[in-house]
Amino acid sequence: MKLDASGMLWGLFSKDMGIDLGTANTLVHVKGEGVILDEPSVVTVHEGTSEILMDGDAVGLSAKNMLGKTPGKYKAIRPLKNGVIADFDITEKMIRYFIRKVHGRKFGFSPRLVIAVPYGITNVEERAVRNSALRAGAREVFHIEEPMAAAIGVGLPVEEPEGCMIVDIGGGTTEVAIISLGSIVSATSLRIAGDHYDEAIIKFLKDSYQMRVGPQMAENIKIQIASLKPMEQEMQMEVRGQDSISGMPRSLMITSEEIREAILIPANKVIEAICETLTKAPPELSADLMNNGLVLAGGGAMLKGMKELIEDGTGLPVYVAEDPLTAVARGTGMYLEDLDKWSKWLSHSLDVA
Repeated sequence: MKLDASGMLWGLFSKDMGIDLGTANTLVHVKGEGVILDEPSVVTVHEGTSEILMDGDAVGLSAKNMLGKTPGKYKAIRPLKNGVIADFDITEKMIRYFIRKVHGRKFGFSPRLVIAVPYGITNVEERAVRNSALRAGAREVFHIEEPMAAAIGVGLPVEEPEGCMIVDIGGGTTEVAIISLGSIVSATSLRIAGDHYDEAIIKFLKDSYQMRVGPQMAENIKIQIASLKPMEQEMQMEVRGQDSISGMPRSLMITSEEIREAILIPANKVIEAICETLTKAPPELSADLMNNGLVLAGGGAMLKGMKELIEDGTGLPVYVAEDPLTAVARGTGMYLEDLDKWSKWLSHSLDVA
């Protein structure tokens, strides 16, 4: 069956997708359906190969559950690091798996993809993302910078002649941008984000209590009791891990005050990135931001005390986006819904039909 010039025939049979290809999670927005997939960016492979365990069953949530628990012949890995591809082959197979899962069949018409990428991504890194998506079965690939996608997703007036500011704290990167008239005027991509809070917790427990814990336990601690500002009632939590000296299992109680001290180090780096971005903005836009404030998106926006810490550090009003975890994915979907409208921001596309 031949594709006509407008691509209409392809559109009848393929589900075009917007993808937030994150270090921690991958979210997929399908045109006309919304965000229909949200799974960890984790894949389990046979040790020493790029062969996925059980033909793709160990991708996403099932693979995350295997982190740190696999026998010697298997390995659960994250193929993206700090927002960019660290393992091309595994990323391609992960994208293919998610495309098939959304499409509901292995074969058929290939979708168009809009993929969010970190601000300031290099040409090599951008090409790696695009080529991985094309080899995974996409018919056409576009990219949009993550802060722009997040701003569109949360409903900021990015086309207006006034300054608006987005701070998207993901798993691998924190994207900070001031936007006006449809363009990013000032931005910083900081490769410190949610994973680094987990690493700070792991280091704290090892240094202070000679206890080893894995990334999943550290993430649970962050979600359950971590706070960047003092709470009316501080919290505590039982932590289970491995004694660094004896190697034996052990448990201990830790408090939110202790965790706060550990995670303030990466959090202050985020404040520095926001301030750096503000200093690079024209004075007129700075005046707008005094009124408009900034919007927080991404999983890091949900960390207790983050909003207040940024308000104290910048003097700006701070608002947490509704459903911050899906902001970037929603933005890629809105981009996809009206490609003609947003085409002036499409940096690259490659049609392989």
